[in-house]
Order: sequence, then structure tokens, then C-alpha cells
Amino acid sequence: MEHDQPITRAWVLHPDLKSDTTRRDAEPALEEAEALAAALPNLEVVDGSIVRLPKIHPGMLFGKGKIEELKAIFKAAEIELVLIDGPVTPVQQRNLEKAWGVKLLDRTGLILEIFSDRARTSEGVLQVEMAALSYQRTRLVRAWTHLERQRGGLGFVGGPGETQIEADRRAIDEQLGRLRRQLAKVVKTRELHRASRAKVPFPIVALVGYTNAGKSTLFNRLTGAEVLAKDMLFATLDPTMRKIVLPTGDEVIMSDTVGFISDLPTELVAAFRATLEEVLDADLIMHVRDISHPQTEEQAQDVNAILHNLGVADEAPMIEVWNKIDLMEGDEREAMLTQAARTDDLFAISAVTGEGLDALLAAIPDKLKDPRSEAWLHLSFSEGRKRAWLFEQGIVTDEQQDDDGYAMTVFWTALQRERFARL
Repeated sequence: MEHDQPITRAWVLHPDLKSDTTRRDAEPALEEAEALAAALPNLEVVDGSIVRLPKIHPGMLFGKGKIEELKAIFKAAEIELVLIDGPVTPVQQRNLEKAWGVKLLDRTGLILEIFSDRARTSEGVLQVEMAALSYQRTRLVRAWTHLERQRGGLGFVGGPGETQIEADRRAIDEQLGRLRRQLAKVVKTRELHRASRAKVPFPIVALVGYTNAGKSTLFNRLTGAEVLAKDMLFATLDPTMRKIVLPTGDEVIMSDTVGFISDLPTELVAAFRATLEEVLDADLIMHVRDISHPQTEEQAQDVNAILHNLGVADEAPMIEVWNKIDLMEGDEREAMLTQAARTDDLFAISAVTGEGLDALLAAIPDKLKDPRSEAWLHLSFSEGRKRAWLFEQGIVTDEQQDDDGYAMTVFWTALQRERFARL
């Protein structure tokens, strides 16, 4: 059905605010925003431009002269949608749409569109819906022309009637409540799935990395799976899992995850994290980097920061994978290969050509903590939380109740043993 929809002509603007000392370099930021836009189906990114801003104009974002200049450009290029790589207030959005005669989306709106296009699991879909509603709720502030319209009540019983904005807000809050209840059920079901998967005595290797680093291409190459692997941002939103047999004969579950991104709007963090659930269970994390990207260092810092926030970076061992060395040439390429050869837990590869993959696969078994082992535990009746956790993990093979509590046999990994000790 997708290709039946008309193509929308879009233009990307990156506002470069001089007074913002934390701002990103404008050129790469615009490129990333254009790549984000290209991730949406039925959208043709005609072009993009950087708008240098001495200061933000509260009502219009840009100054009058700049608005007129851009209006002429959009008209000539027959632009229907303008994407602004940054936050836009509801008032600015309405005024700019009116001035330019186009539809307008800010960065949060754009990422939400991509999330809703890509979400596959029930939890992913629900989290995205909730994020979209929360975003819409913030847009209700003086965003609409019918604000003054009163609904209900004649005004002489219990004060003035409810304004349209309050009614809309209440409707959104009710819908959010419904979604939260659905989500609670979905999370329970997922825990059951997780428990049944944990019975499989295979370690999980999670691929993580900045968006567009080549994770899905690597995943497909290693597993032979046809995951959506396009050269676009957010091509994978929900983790995909496949079993692979390593050259050593060991079997592992490989998990592909959504790409990380800098400046992820706060409303979207929960939706984004829902797509990273599998990483929390990983026995080994493979951090895939596009080593040919001019901002590969900053991207790596973003990824590491998120992993630390999720609390996984300190637990599971990690391998760093420098991907796309096929795009590098001469001395620079040689330097990368030499550095990777000399550094532990660092591998230079090309997911496209297959270069360096043998060494990477050979290293996986060594990095995984010792295989699962059997242990006997005794828990008192008051240690219900610990007992529930063991069952959630699906690692209890036998349990007998005695006068003092529960005698249990578990089959677990060293990582699970460490996590249990911290409960």
C-alpha cells in the first residue's frame, strides 16, 4: 500500500543558534537531520539548509527577512513539508505554517513519525503512542484557534464552562491512562517470553551503536536474516533475535537493536528504551561504530552514555567493532587496522565485504563469561523478591519447600549470579 501514497516534497532546516554554547556542529547536524527525514517512507528530501540565528524570535523562530527569503525558496521548489531540526513551540509552528503555506514538523515530531512507522512489538507500538500523545498534549498550549470556544455550562452554575483546550487535554489524559494499563499487561507478557527464552542455555550477544553504524547489515551477514537494512536512520526499531553457530561450535543468540541518536527528546526516551529491553539481558554487548564518520568519537560517547544510564555498561562485557573500513583508504585505513590489531576487544571490520569477521567471531566465546553452571540455593519465606527474580529469569530447575523456606536448584550464568548477589 505504501507506494500508492503520494510523495511529499520536504525541506530540512537546521537552526544554528549562536548563543547556544552546547550546540552541535551545524553541517553534520544538518546531514543527520536529512538522513532522519529520508528514513520516512513517501518523503522526498528536496534539500536542506542551515539558518544562522543570532537569537530566537519568540513568535516566529526566525526574523522577518529570513522568513520571506525561505518562503520564496519553498514556493519555487514546491515544498509541502518543512522539517526543523530542533524544538519549535506550538505558536511558532502555527505562525510559520501560515507564513509559508506548508506543514511543519520539529525534531521531536519527526522522530515520533519514524518511531511509529518502525515500531513492531506491542510494547514498542504502545510506548510510541504514549510518547505521541504526551507530545500532542504539550502542543495544546495556545496552539489552536478555537481556544476561546466554551463547551458545556451556561456560566451561571459553577463558573464558566470547560474550554476546548481543557476538554482536549482531558481526552488525551484518559487515552494515556488506557495505554498505561495496556502497557502494564504487555510488560507482564514480555516477562513470560523472557523467562521462557532464558531457559535456552545460549548467551545473548546484543549489537548496539549509533544510528546508521551498520548494525543491521552486520546482523544480516552473521545470521543470514533479512532484517530491514537500509542506509537510513532508525531502520530497526524493535530488536530482532537469531541464533548463530560460531566457528568454535558454540551457539549464541544475536540481537539487533535500534540505533542511538544524540539529543533524543525527553518525551521519546521511554519509547526508545522499550526498544532496548533485550540489551538489559545481554551477556555480551557489541558496540558497532561507523569508523568512517567524521563524528565517530562523539557518536561513541553518546552510545556509552546511554548504556551507562541503562546500567548495562558496568555489567556485561563489551567488544568494540569499527565498521565500514571498506570506506577508508591509504594510511588512515592502515592506522585503523594496526590500532585494532594491537588493542584488546577492538575489531576493524566491513559488514559489507566481510573483512575482519572471522577474527571477530572467534573472539566472542572468550568474551562471554563462563557458561551456565548449576547451583543450590536456600531462600527464606521473606526473600520473595529474590525467588520471583529467579523465576522471571527462567533459571530454576527444581524447588522444594521446607519449614524454613525454599530449597532451589538453579542453572545460571556468572552474570546472573552477580545480579542475584546484588538484589
